[in-house]
Amino acid sequence: MPPRKKLLRLLALVLGFVALIAAASLLAYRFSLAMGLAELQVTGRHRLDLYATSLEREIDKYAYFSTTLGLERDVMQLLATPRPAQAAQVNQYLEQLNERAGTLAIYVMDGQGTVVATSNWRRPDSYLGEDLSFRPYFRQALESGSGRIFGIGTTRGEPGYYLASSLTSAQGTVGVAVVKVGLQQLEKSWATAEAPVLVADENGVAILSSVPDWKFTTLRPLDAATRSAFDHTQQYNRRALKPLGVVELAALEHGARLVSLPKLGPEMVSMFPVAGKFLAQTQPLPGTPWNITVFSLQEQVRGIAANRAAVAGVGAAFLCILALMFNERRRHVKDRLAAREALQQAHDELERNVAERTADLSAANTHLQVEVLERTRAERTLRAAQDELVQAGKLAVIGQLSSGIAHELNQPLAALRTLSGNARKFLDRGDPQTAGSNLERIAELVDRMGRLTGQLKSFARKSSGRPQAVPLRRAVDNALFLLEQRLKRAGVVPCIDLTEGDLQAWCDANRLEQVLVNLAGNALDAMEGQGAPALDITARRQGDRMVLQVRDRGPGLSQDAQTHLFEPFFTTKDAGSGLGLGLAISAGIVADAGGSLRAQNHADGGAIFTLDLPAAPEGTPR
Repeated sequence: MPPRKKLLRLLALVLGFVALIAAASLLAYRFSLAMGLAELQVTGRHRLDLYATSLEREIDKYAYFSTTLGLERDVMQLLATPRPAQAAQVNQYLEQLNERAGTLAIYVMDGQGTVVATSNWRRPDSYLGEDLSFRPYFRQALESGSGRIFGIGTTRGEPGYYLASSLTSAQGTVGVAVVKVGLQQLEKSWATAEAPVLVADENGVAILSSVPDWKFTTLRPLDAATRSAFDHTQQYNRRALKPLGVVELAALEHGARLVSLPKLGPEMVSMFPVAGKFLAQTQPLPGTPWNITVFSLQEQVRGIAANRAAVAGVGAAFLCILALMFNERRRHVKDRLAAREALQQAHDELERNVAERTADLSAANTHLQVEVLERTRAERTLRAAQDELVQAGKLAVIGQLSSGIAHELNQPLAALRTLSGNARKFLDRGDPQTAGSNLERIAELVDRMGRLTGQLKSFARKSSGRPQAVPLRRAVDNALFLLEQRLKRAGVVPCIDLTEGDLQAWCDANRLEQVLVNLAGNALDAMEGQGAPALDITARRQGDRMVLQVRDRGPGLSQDAQTHLFEPFFTTKDAGSGLGLGLAISAGIVADAGGSLRAQNHADGGAIFTLDLPAAPEGTPR
């Protein structure tokens, strides 16, 4: 072969190998990036739900404060016939109400927008006598009966959420009651989260954010007419309202977007990155014209994708080198065949044997690859079935607890009905103090129902199974909270001994609570009908392991039960009382977390279940 032709062939071969390596790296990068972004979307959606729930709960606490002022006789008389003595009395009442509620300010305006009574009447910068008729919430309350906006106060420059309600009498609308709520505490809790978050109002202005420098920036450009309207209403107290600079790079499924955030300044200090490329997810907040947006950083996902692309490229290069070596060897053999014509027939026979053996090996290798693929698919199917079984176990536990949950909710509901009726009667009698006491008890009952339904929602949620640092005390308290009614009916007061420092296990919190609910529920079943039931829960650290024990005072475990205890569909309960899957599921959950679950009889009577889990690494955040 001429040297030039040989050189061109070698060049074409090298270019082909380079193209193959580049294609393998690019495919690996895109596939890994797509998978990482899908997982990041799931995490971001969960964060959105948590942030939205916390904000809704904070606002709903004060939703009806302004409306209830219309039931106060002194307030309505002050609006009908203003007198200094009566105004002083209403000022004191609003001051006390503001202190108890923890709001920023509560004030009452007449039909012209002049403040006639306010909780901050003692302050030099009091609202008393101010004309606030230009504020949007005043006009909204007069037009529709209620108004809600987030704005900055014109007197003290303090941002807050304004909830306004019109006050009506037989003569019509006589005034407007306003409650100003501060949300700074909620923003402080957001500042310690894993990803930045902001809430934008109907004008696209960031009114709440975990990043202080993002507050009162805009997500979209504001025209001159809009800015002029803001100057008139002073909703943002003449703030500059600079754009945040969000640049959309691409749109993904389910409303997610890839965006870029610029660095606003070197003075920005945050617990998480606030500049670069992010996955942005937005959802509206029910009951408000606001939208909440979570920004999840893409840097880690792109880094993993780049590493996998590099590995794929190295693998492709290795295969290319092997191919070259094989090709050179083949050519060398061909040259040797040409030089040894005398041994051509024997060599041909040997080559045929080698080819046949190579074909057999290739067929065997193909068969082996098919078997490996089938085994991998079977393992994935088994894992999916195990996850569904774990979720079914949680729903079965909730079903067993349904009577207790119904009882836990029915009592507060009945109490709410009685207390609300009494409060109305006391208001009709002119006894606001007793009515206020009833309203406080109603708030406590509502908070208790909220904690119960929130715990049930968290327990029923399908967890990811990823390990994290889980405080054992919190997991035990959450499990016993779900079993509270069963514990009361059985007359059992749990004895909990977790006083040895800050005990944290390395596992999935939701699945650990499911295991504890199963163990505690089985203990209550075992002690049914016993004279002195008792439930002991202890935990301690042993090196890099956490050992948690649950002991009952029942009859203990028989020899047959100890042998088959963790086998599926084995149960010691009566027919129809259980499927025998609770302990089997619990053992599988613990094994997936790198731990073990075993049972034995206690020397002093009863059964004791020992849960062994890895301890969380030192310094791991919860």
